[in-house]
Amino acid sequence: MKFLFKFLLFLRAILSFFKDNQKSILILLVLFIFSFVEAQEKQQDSIIVEKLDEVLVKAIRVDATSPITHSNIDKEKIENRNLGQDIPVLLNYLPSVVTTSDAGAGVGYTGIRVRGVNAQSTNITINGIPYNDAESLGTYWVNLGDFASSVESMQLQRGVGTSTNGSGAFGASINVLTDAISENVNAEISNSFGSYNTWKHTLKFSTGLLNEHFEIAGRLSKIKSDGYIDRASSDLKSYFLQGSYVNDNTLIKAITFGGKEVTYQAWNGIDAETLKTNRTFNSAGMYTDNQGNIQFYDNEVDNYNQDHYQLHWNQRYNNNWSTNIGLNYTYGRGYFEQYKEDEDFADYNLEEIILGAETINTTDLIRRRWLDNVFYVFNANTNFKNDALNITFGTSYSTYVGDHFGEIIWAEYASNSEVRDHYYDGNGKKKDFSIFSKATFKINDKVSLYGDLQYRNVDYKTTGETSDRIPFNVNENYNFFNPKAGITYKLNNNSNLYFSYARANREPNRDDFENNETVKPEQLNDFELGFRHLSEKFRFNVNAYYMLYNEQLVLTGQIDNVGNPIRTNSGESYRLGLEVEATIALSNKFSVQPNFTISSNKNKKTVTSLDGNLVNLGKTNISFSPEIVAANALVFKPNENFQASFLSKYVGEQYMGNTDSEVSKLKTYFVNDLNVTYKIQTNSIFKSIVFSGLINNIFGEKYASNGYYFTYDDTWSDPNQITTIEGAGYYPQASTNFLLGATLKF
Repeated sequence: MKFLFKFLLFLRAILSFFKDNQKSILILLVLFIFSFVEAQEKQQDSIIVEKLDEVLVKAIRVDATSPITHSNIDKEKIENRNLGQDIPVLLNYLPSVVTTSDAGAGVGYTGIRVRGVNAQSTNITINGIPYNDAESLGTYWVNLGDFASSVESMQLQRGVGTSTNGSGAFGASINVLTDAISENVNAEISNSFGSYNTWKHTLKFSTGLLNEHFEIAGRLSKIKSDGYIDRASSDLKSYFLQGSYVNDNTLIKAITFGGKEVTYQAWNGIDAETLKTNRTFNSAGMYTDNQGNIQFYDNEVDNYNQDHYQLHWNQRYNNNWSTNIGLNYTYGRGYFEQYKEDEDFADYNLEEIILGAETINTTDLIRRRWLDNVFYVFNANTNFKNDALNITFGTSYSTYVGDHFGEIIWAEYASNSEVRDHYYDGNGKKKDFSIFSKATFKINDKVSLYGDLQYRNVDYKTTGETSDRIPFNVNENYNFFNPKAGITYKLNNNSNLYFSYARANREPNRDDFENNETVKPEQLNDFELGFRHLSEKFRFNVNAYYMLYNEQLVLTGQIDNVGNPIRTNSGESYRLGLEVEATIALSNKFSVQPNFTISSNKNKKTVTSLDGNLVNLGKTNISFSPEIVAANALVFKPNENFQASFLSKYVGEQYMGNTDSEVSKLKTYFVNDLNVTYKIQTNSIFKSIVFSGLINNIFGEKYASNGYYFTYDDTWSDPNQITTIEGAGYYPQASTNFLLGATLKF
């Protein structure tokens, strides 16, 4: 009944969405109906040539011979290491990937960079539905704790990739397919525990196919961790529920999933000296009481709820034609809470208090900064294929409305404030429409061509104030044309060469507009040249890329007062690199799986203020872009029930700013993990029992995977001289730690 109630709410939200956006939806429906009518005219064919579940992501994924650089991750690979850490951490050993964790141990707020490109430029979709936050363009996996337990497969496309839904990809796109339909009834209970009082509890079930057509499946999860960093705790609750109808040619899925997270803030980082002497120190929540003692506020937390409702209808008409409609409604709401000392009344729209001869205009207080938003999406895709041609037409429309407001929930001196007063209010509205057509055409047995054209329109408006009570009004409309083309040449049954070109355009995010009123959209021209070889005992991929940017929004190294990275346009810049990955079967039991990326990442011209003067530094390194990233997995699998993997990750030094300052350097690190799984097949109550173990950072490397860099001008030490002062902060990662788990499968 709870699922039915949520589903009815979902339908009501979708109907409201249609009512509010009739003109835009009419265009999409006409396009889809045209494709639907064409497909209906084709002859029916009962032969099943692909899984209907995969149609959910067919329009935005590529196949093994596509001229798009990509990696696939299946359910088995995910399960081996899924002991509570977030999805970015589970992707850590893929080529060109660098991950980080605010709390230091992979639970809570985590981040991912691909080819040095920040997370705001990575496109994420779940079942073809955009997941990036429409305003910040970021992806917050913490809102979906243990989501990996409901993932069937993922594909990571590096570079621009193929046309996708939502914001454009500037370094990578990750598209996620949730659990496929299970034909047989099953259930599992999974529990794990580990260092820093980390616990994960998961319950999953599937009814299997009822009457050969219906399935209900779901998951409940809870993850708790104290974190490696002081007080950087996480309390994550999540759910996943789907109802499905399937026959030979139809799949309808109603899916709801979401989560509630409460995480203690750990975005302040620490300076270099503290990194040496007290690397787990966390200044968040620190204040001085009336007796002059240092205290830490116990509820300096991020508290957020996010619920998603999706409806998918996949239809295959014969071996040539298939269509997909996807609807989505997302509701997010929550706040982060902070204790602030000696805050000015004027910053909170409070009046001065006059007590006799004394005037009070500052106060200690606790504030909450709120987000309350809704996100609607409509997708429609049509696919035609035969032996020579595979063509997809797709369109997507989304609308986002987000309220931003602040409350004071306690103050030492409350002045004229009232309960639930808003001391600032703001609103953001964003509409995103795209239409694309992509095709692969086989000229002959050796050569196939790939083409992809996308038009995207983005309309973004804001009203009200920022959280600092500064008037904030944005009214921007962008029209982007993103062409892509490629060629694949088949050398033999095991090997092929490919070349591709892709252009991408991307709008600034909300923080970019707040930090710079003249911010510009960024553009990327991406060239990829690669070779692939696949045989039974040897897999080898090598790819060279040249990513040429205009006005790339690079990280400055600075963060704002809520831990968000600050970006700026960098004029002309480029990323030139070589990616190599392989899987080598040394025997029937041993395999080695190395990959590495070497790259050069440069701003062509950097001008900065130094000691009161503008200085042209010429060509400089792009921030957070290591020249070497390498990984390896040594896998021992003597039988189907046991596997041990020794995992290694090397990340070269990187600058946290764009001025090549030595102060901004983040040191090289080399980390090794050990992952073991053992399955016991039983003939009793359980189908199997799977034991898993993970020792992270097995050699106790003391390293920081992320940080920030800042400068300011000292004009007071010597009134006749301006001196630029540099500083840096670091996010240390956990030393040796472990996770152990057991999964009981029924």
